[in-house]
Amino acid sequence: MPTVQEFLEILQHVTPENLAEDWDNVGLLIGDPRRSVHRILLALDPTSDLLEFARAGRYDLIITHHPAIFRPLKALRTDTPTGRFIAAALREDISVIACHTNLDAIAGGVSDILAGALGLTQIRPLVPSSKGCQATCGLGRIGTCPVPVCPADFLASLQRACAPPWMLEAGPRPRQVATVAVCGGSCSDFAETALHLGADVFVTAEVKHSVARWAEEAGLWMLDAGHFATENAAMAGFRNLLRQQAADCGWPLEIDTAGQQSPLRLV
Repeated sequence: MPTVQEFLEILQHVTPENLAEDWDNVGLLIGDPRRSVHRILLALDPTSDLLEFARAGRYDLIITHHPAIFRPLKALRTDTPTGRFIAAALREDISVIACHTNLDAIAGGVSDILAGALGLTQIRPLVPSSKGCQATCGLGRIGTCPVPVCPADFLASLQRACAPPWMLEAGPRPRQVATVAVCGGSCSDFAETALHLGADVFVTAEVKHSVARWAEEAGLWMLDAGHFATENAAMAGFRNLLRQQAADCGWPLEIDTAGQQSPLRLV
């Protein structure tokens, strides 16, 4: 069986850490790189419920999209959510890795999976990476509907693609949707880029009030489908990719995804 370090080398090949944004925190955040790995659990968010599920299922490595440690810690207090998570992971000897904006940026990453689920073609990065990688790397994606559709049909397609518990819209609905920009997670700052590249609609999450007002004036239809919904669908695709990598190495690893739900709900 591989060690955590050997699995990190696979991740470095699949989701290179240099593709992460400068403000991000990715890689091995908790644990000993020398520890052997037998069972791996993937999830969007590092939560106490996730850790308990990993403990009960005898998983020894957790990989989350959102980092368990994001900002520098000045103290490690176990009366805080982050401190409790770190302490429990160490107590249970469960290593924790984050693949965040590096998973967003790769070909086949978060936004690529969302664009594929929408049936888009001619998919390319919305914001190409400047870090010397292949041209298919970068944040967000923009592509084309095989056949232009009306806004109502596009909304139905988005519902099928990621099952958002709600959708918010800003800006005017176009007569038809042909070019689509997407960016899983909080990416409303890319709205002007989407408009300049000819997008009829921009799908993202956590759209800022000021950006929503800008969309009204600029004439861009924006859809906020929620942070969790626009990213969580990528976990299954990431799992399948890692399963294939493990098989290619001859490692009989169990790699699963956790069934998380959005922390936000309608009332």
